[in-house]
This record gives sequence, structure tokens and C-alpha cells, in this order.
Amino acid sequence: MRFLALAALSLALPAGLFAAGANEETAPPKPKCEDGQVYDKKTKTCVDAKDSRLDDDARYETVRQLAHAGRYSDAQTVLAEMEATDDRTLTYLGFTTRKLGDVAGGMAFYERALAANPANTLAHSYMGQALVEQGQISAALQHLRAIRAAGGSGTWAEASLRTAIATGQTFTY
Repeated sequence: MRFLALAALSLALPAGLFAAGANEETAPPKPKCEDGQVYDKKTKTCVDAKDSRLDDDARYETVRQLAHAGRYSDAQTVLAEMEATDDRTLTYLGFTTRKLGDVAGGMAFYERALAANPANTLAHSYMGQALVEQGQISAALQHLRAIRAAGGSGTWAEASLRTAIATGQTFTY
């Protein structure tokens, strides 16, 4: 019990909780579009995620907004139009798959994201949070160390995993 109390104190969350995104410290705006569409800043309209005028950064921004809003199925619609080997895509496929109830499938996506980019702090955070949900705290701590080793100290990825380890509460975005 003493170890848990010390661990919780050493992992305490700094002032100001960050929102989803590896190094993004603010919550994304609410999604502007319905049914997995992407907001095209150039035309100022909602377009199909398949639209060739869109780049993956625009799609990723929408995925982040949808995930933050809890619209995981819509996020997967957009993810389906992104490069399936990109570690960002794999990370959010893991997150949305896990949040839709397929934990094993989500973990497989996280593993692929980390194989593609071992320094992907968001993949480490989400995988670590999944491990916390499964009661595997020592394995989650390994992901916290990996985030720090990759230069992710002070990011939302680190803060959210640190909080999950200390409190047992994980994030829905």
C-alpha cells in the first residue's frame, strides 16, 4: 500500500490537464461535419473523407475532433481513407477500435504503430492506458518511461498516462 501511495504522489498530475493529441495541449473544436465527413477549410464545406483535395493532416484533425467527441465510428470512417501504415493512423485506429469494445484489436493497432515509430508518444499513452484498464500497471509504467525517453515529458500523452497509473482512471479521448 505504501508503494502505491508513493507512486501516486510521484506521478501526480501537474496543474492544467491537457487534451488529446500527442503534443497538442488544447482540446480540439467540436466537429463541424456529420457522418465521418471532413471540413475542407478551402471550400468551407463538409466533404466526403475520400475527397482527393484533402490531405491526411486535414483528415487527422477531423479524426482527433471526432475521437474527442466520442464519435469513434465516424472517426474510423475518416481513418479508412488514410494511409494504413502511418503510425498516426494506426494509433487512432487502435484508440477507436479499443473504445468501440475490441481491446485486443486496439492493442494490435498500437503494436503496429509502435513498430512503425517507437517514439510515438500518443501510441504509448493509449496502450499504457489500456494496460491500466487491464490492471497491468508495471507494463503501463514501461510505456510511461518510453514516453519520457522519447522526449514526451510534459505532454498530454505523458500527463494522461501518469494520471491513469496514479488513479486508475483512463481517458475517453
